Amino acid sequence: MAESKAKSPKSSKTSKTAGKTTRKSSKSKVQKFEYQAELKQLLHLIIHSLYTHPEIFLRELISNASDATNKVRFRMLTDKEVVSPDAKLNIEITADKDKGTLSITDHGIGMTREDLINRIGTVASSGTMEFIKQLKDSEQKIDGDMIGQFGVGFYSVFMVTDQVTIETRHADKDSEGLRWVSDGQGTFTIETIDKVERGTTITFELNEKSREFCEDHRIEHIINKYSNFVDFPILLNGKEINRVGALWHRQKSEINDEELNEFYKFVSNDYQNPLGHLHLSIEGAVNFKALIFIPDTAPGPFARLEDEKSLQLYVKKIFIQDDCKELLPDYLRFLKGVVDTEDLPLNVSREVTQNSPVMAKIKNIIVGKILSYLETLEKNEPEKFEKFFSNFGPYFKMGINTDFSNRDRLIKLLRFESTFTEAGKQTSLEKYVSRMGEDDKEIFYISGENRATLERNPNLEYFKKKEIEVLLLTDPADIFIVPSLNEFEGKAIKSIDKADIEVSDEERSEEALADNLSTSLIEIFKETLGDRVEDVIESKRLVDSAVTLVVGANGLDPQMERMMKMMQKDYQSAKKILEINTTHPLIKNLSRLNLGDSKDQLLRQCILQLFEGAQLMDADLASPTDFLSRMTEIMVKATEG
Repeated sequence: MAESKAKSPKSSKTSKTAGKTTRKSSKSKVQKFEYQAELKQLLHLIIHSLYTHPEIFLRELISNASDATNKVRFRMLTDKEVVSPDAKLNIEITADKDKGTLSITDHGIGMTREDLINRIGTVASSGTMEFIKQLKDSEQKIDGDMIGQFGVGFYSVFMVTDQVTIETRHADKDSEGLRWVSDGQGTFTIETIDKVERGTTITFELNEKSREFCEDHRIEHIINKYSNFVDFPILLNGKEINRVGALWHRQKSEINDEELNEFYKFVSNDYQNPLGHLHLSIEGAVNFKALIFIPDTAPGPFARLEDEKSLQLYVKKIFIQDDCKELLPDYLRFLKGVVDTEDLPLNVSREVTQNSPVMAKIKNIIVGKILSYLETLEKNEPEKFEKFFSNFGPYFKMGINTDFSNRDRLIKLLRFESTFTEAGKQTSLEKYVSRMGEDDKEIFYISGENRATLERNPNLEYFKKKEIEVLLLTDPADIFIVPSLNEFEGKAIKSIDKADIEVSDEERSEEALADNLSTSLIEIFKETLGDRVEDVIESKRLVDSAVTLVVGANGLDPQMERMMKMMQKDYQSAKKILEINTTHPLIKNLSRLNLGDSKDQLLRQCILQLFEGAQLMDADLASPTDFLSRMTEIMVKATEG
């Protein structure tokens, strides 16, 4: 059992001189180490909080043993100079009901002293602690079944025992036998031992409340439930338990849903059933079999997609890579499963897969099949497709600007909320176009942080009045995707925040200011605001609001500007165009002030206040203090007797 599934382990601060050392014999020293501080906290949480499914400790130990055995099998394809080259590749579990002890042995890659210190003694990833603490702080029940997902599988053994012993020897010829012992309370010891065979044995005595786990029938049930798909024989007191083998080599008709769900949980370390799956058996220019799953939920809040383990690569049923990045484009890396091909050599390396034409062909076929599956899902199971897109849309959309060979298919699968959909519901561009009138030429969109804010945006008023559909883009990814589309089915795609949006040429409202009054007031606006705006014009889009800011021909979308500001502290927003609604009572009042005295202080203050209020709506107000002070002055004047 090579590793505790820790991701990106930090280097241990413990050294031979840091820990206490006692002499066991003339040949062996017992070195004492302290756990990393974060791991002490993690162990405390696991031991005292993870009660729901303590049985998963066995699944995690078997999974680690399988990983270790896979690694040595792969190494032996090209290197026979390993310790115990003839050792059986199996996993042996020995349970002693009378003594209440359990041991799990593999003949895998084994561990070095450095592995024991830096992998077993160091916390997995920062996200692990954050996740478990978040669940604990929110008073949700911490489900022990989740822990394998977060790289702390080995430590689950402390739910059922008070002390663990690991005896291990690495496959390297010059390796040494080592014994690691810990009670999970803050320290562990390491000593050199005589161990002839490579591999790892984990031994422990079960605590009183966990004695059920040394019963043969209980262990067999856990293996059948969680580990039936391990790629090596699992022996319980000499009896082989798992006989399923490579599920992806069986006919679709021979596999039931329960088997698929459990296989998915095994390969993904997930604890939920998948949303859907794809079973492939391809023969022709390239030959491979695959079993690929769509998870039911997106990666957790602390996970990064680039760190997610995706498809496993097998060659002729021999495990090669745990996370083969060459099998999927980045925008589909949330998928889980296995791919097994006969068209690669058994000693294939990471470097070979990166440049292999075979891998490129397999990847192209897989992507095409996945898109076909999603297209079928969209047509026949729209609710399931909607759930898929809600979970994985932010990742999936990135394919628009990276996978140009499938761009048109990806665009048709895109989903967005719109003014014609209920909150939380989405529509496609195809359906948007189907609702357009014969004379409509443009698909409109507006972007912002959330739907509620967008629906109050003044720039939306004209479109609401005319019942013109507008896409509501609230996913940050949309700002990188939608503007790059330019058009769909001959309809231009435009932001309603832009000044060049065409609105109907209706006759000017009788309620609007006369042309001469409007022109005069606009000049005062320009004079007052100076170079803070690109221009001031009369608005044709405003219905209820007095003013709004719109983007000039060369300006960035407001949401994009906000993102630029987050990335660059010194980023300067482009000047915008201020549109004024000459039918609005406030604008008419300002026109009367202008007729009386164009230098009137209240007139100028109101103009500044309107402009900065529009900036506030755009989350672009530089000085809220000035805005509030001026507002107070205006209210004082308005309430004077």
